[in-house]
Amino acid sequence: MMAAAFPLPTAAPPLVLRHSAAAAAYSPSYPFELYRSHRRPTRRVQCAAAAARRRDARCKLRLRPPAAARSGAAVGAVAQGQAGEGSLWTVFLATAVAVCGSFEFGTCVGYSAPAQAGIVNDFGLSNSEYGIFGSVLTIGAMIGALTSGRLADSLGRKMTMGLAAIIGIVGWFTIYFAKGAMMLYLGRVLLGYCTGVLSYVVPVFISEIAPKDLRGGLASSNQLFICSGCSAAYIIGALLSWRSLVLVGLVPCAFLLVGLLFIPESPRWLANTGREKQFNASLQKLRGENADISEEAAGIREYIESIRSLPKARVQDLFQRKNLFAVIVGVGLMVFQQLGGINALGFYTSYIFSSAGFSGKLGTTLIGIFQIPITLFGALLMDRSGRRALLLVSASGTFLGCFLTGLSFYFKAQGVYAQLVPTLALYGILVYYAAYSVGMGPVPWVIMSEIFSIEIKAIAGSLVTLVSWIGSFAISYSFNFLMDWNSAGTFFLFSAASLVTVLFVARLVPETKGKALEEIQESFT
Repeated sequence: MMAAAFPLPTAAPPLVLRHSAAAAAYSPSYPFELYRSHRRPTRRVQCAAAAARRRDARCKLRLRPPAAARSGAAVGAVAQGQAGEGSLWTVFLATAVAVCGSFEFGTCVGYSAPAQAGIVNDFGLSNSEYGIFGSVLTIGAMIGALTSGRLADSLGRKMTMGLAAIIGIVGWFTIYFAKGAMMLYLGRVLLGYCTGVLSYVVPVFISEIAPKDLRGGLASSNQLFICSGCSAAYIIGALLSWRSLVLVGLVPCAFLLVGLLFIPESPRWLANTGREKQFNASLQKLRGENADISEEAAGIREYIESIRSLPKARVQDLFQRKNLFAVIVGVGLMVFQQLGGINALGFYTSYIFSSAGFSGKLGTTLIGIFQIPITLFGALLMDRSGRRALLLVSASGTFLGCFLTGLSFYFKAQGVYAQLVPTLALYGILVYYAAYSVGMGPVPWVIMSEIFSIEIKAIAGSLVTLVSWIGSFAISYSFNFLMDWNSAGTFFLFSAASLVTVLFVARLVPETKGKALEEIQESFT
C-alpha cells in the first residue's frame, strides 16, 4: 500500500557543461544533466562496450565446438530450453515464499481500518488516540527501514526475512492479548518494524533472483500481495472481531518462516560476500540443473569485482555525482508516492466513506475485492509497457480519483447535489485505488530494487525506505487534522501532488525494462 514542485531548467545549458565535471558541479540543472548523460552515453563508454563485444566474440570463436559436436545442436538446444523452463519453478517458488512477507505487509496496513470500531468500543479510545494506533505503525517501520539494509547485507536476504517474520508474530500476539492502549501501541510498533524491514528486503531479493526478462513482473508481485493482504484484512475484518482478525496476520508469517527453508539465497548476495561455491549452486538452482550460467555468473562476478576496489560506502557517498541521480529518482518516487495520500486512504478508508455518507464496511469490502485483479493486471503489464508508462498513467489516475473525492466533499460542504456525494466518493476512491495499484504502488519499489549499485544498495535502500515511511507517518498522522480543517481541500492537495508526480516522472525517471541489473546500475553512474 505504501506510498513539491521542482525547478525546471529555463534554458539548455552550454554543451561544454556536459563534458566538464567542474562546471557540472556548479550547474543549477545538474540532476537533469545526469539524466541527459544517462540517455546519451559518452564515447568512452561506447568504446568500452564495443571492446567488450569484440572480446566476447573472440572467446566464442575459441570455444566453438567441432562440427561433430555441433551436429546435435538442435537436440541440445531443446534440452537446454526444457531445463530453462523447468528452472523457472525454482524462481517462482522463491518469489512465492518472499511475497508472503508482502502479504504480511498488507495485513499490517489494512488491519486498522476494519478494527477501528471494535477497538474504539472495547478500549474507549478517542479518534485522536486511535489515530496514534493507526500511525504508530510507521514509527516502527522507520526503525525497520534504518536497519533493513545493514541486516540484509550482514545476515543475508533470507535470514532477514525470517527475523522480520518472527518480530511480526510477536507483534500480533501483543495486540491479541492487549489489555490497554499501551499494549496496542507496542504491538503496532513491532508490526511496523516487521513491515519496514520487509518493504526493503522482499523487492530486493526478488530482483536479485529473477531473470531480467521476468524481473519487472515478478517484482511487481510484491505490490500484488501487499494489496491482497490489505484486501484480506478488509474483507475478513467485516466478518470477524478485531482480536480474531489477528490470525490473518499470523498466517503469512508462518508460511514465510517455513518456506525459507526450501529456497536458495540470493546469488548476488552470496557473490558479494565471497561465497563462491554457494553462489554457483544458488544460481544453477535458479536457472536449472543443465542451464549454462557461465555468462550470467561471469557478468555478476565482473561487476562485483569492479566495485570491491572501491572504499566502503558511507552515507555521504550517496551524494557523489555518480550516485546522485539514482538517489534523486529513488527518493523522489517515494516522496510523491506518499504525497498522493495512499496511507491516508489506506488507514482511514472506512472513516472516509462514512464521512461521505457511504457505508464504511461496504466500501472497504468493495475495495478489497477490486484491488487484487487490478494489481494483477498491472503486474502483467510491467514487462510489456514498461515502468515509465505505468507511472504516468497511474499518477494521472490518482489525480482524477482524488479530485473526484474532493469534489464530493465540496458538494457536501456547500449543501448541493447531495444525492451525488456518496456516489462521487465511491467512484473517486475506486479510481484512486485502481490507478495506484497499477503503477504508483508497485513501480517505485521495483525501480528502487534496480537502480542502486550493490556497494551502496544497503545505505541507499534504507534511505529510500525510510523516506517512504516518514512520508507515511506524516500523511497518516496529519490526515485527521486536515479533514477537520477542510475535507475537500485535503483531497485537492493530494490530487495536486499527483499532478506534480506526472511532471517528475516525465522529466527524470528513465526506463529500466528488459535490462540486467548491472547494466541499469552502470547506466546510472
